[in-house]
Amino acid sequence: MEFRHLRCFLAVAEELHFARAAERLHIEQSPLSRAIKELEEELGVLLFARTTRSTRLTRAGKRFLDHVPRVFSALQQARESVKAVANGFDGQLRVALSDGITPSRLPALLALCRQEEPEVEIRLTEVPLSQQIKGLHDDLYDVGFSRSNEGDDGIVVSPVWNDPLMVAVPERHPLLVHKRIPLEELLRYPLVLSDPQSCEGHARQVDRVLRGVDMEPMVVERVSSCDLMMALVSAGFALGLTGAALITASREQGVVARPLAGRSPMLTTYLLRLDAQPSETLARFIERVQAIESPEIIRPMPGNMADFGEESML
Repeated sequence: MEFRHLRCFLAVAEELHFARAAERLHIEQSPLSRAIKELEEELGVLLFARTTRSTRLTRAGKRFLDHVPRVFSALQQARESVKAVANGFDGQLRVALSDGITPSRLPALLALCRQEEPEVEIRLTEVPLSQQIKGLHDDLYDVGFSRSNEGDDGIVVSPVWNDPLMVAVPERHPLLVHKRIPLEELLRYPLVLSDPQSCEGHARQVDRVLRGVDMEPMVVERVSSCDLMMALVSAGFALGLTGAALITASREQGVVARPLAGRSPMLTTYLLRLDAQPSETLARFIERVQAIESPEIIRPMPGNMADFGEESML
């Protein structure tokens, strides 16, 4: 089995169309078909069921597809590790990010790592939570961050950072009469919230807050980025609900940030790692994560309409 066989298989599995897969690989369709046939003969199974109208993965093909991307990931990481050594690094830490991360903390963490241990290269990869957990088990990542506290057997999940949950309100909105917005009043208006597929942990934490009262929220849009949420809020489309630092980082004009009434709920970021003795490099990284204190809420710069009110949120 050669890498060309795996590349051909992956292209057909993702396109489910031999002509498109061949075009993607910049080869003719006949050598692509031949490579797939050779692979099937070596494995002793059919990987694709083909008709004149469609191509689909067989059960064996679906199972093979579970493994092939990891082969390429491992190869890419091997290349990056070798390049890191060639560039003067004496180690590498592979960090997976899922569900976003508080903007004010990631730069501070990376700066601290570079200051204290510049010889260790930090590799960041954004992946869905399910892939992060699988990658931790498969030794594709050393550590990960997520807004979700759900792991599985063999994964340690620890809360590390909290960010005040804020309401993003269009300027001149009626709710701005409140310095702290009652949840019951918030739920009288349409909301734009995070997508539960791409922002699983974030969406789950926000939904938990919204269930604090016996009212059904009017969710008019689910988005995968804070930037899109703030754009919709700025346009007066709906109210948003996300972390204070995310609203500040967006710097979208026409958006005012207000805390909820009562004790401000928090968005929690969790650190995930294997339930095993961490390497010395990873242990030092975790110490730095814990050393990054809750940042002070940054006051708006001129032209930024974010307004966090008179009371402290922390």
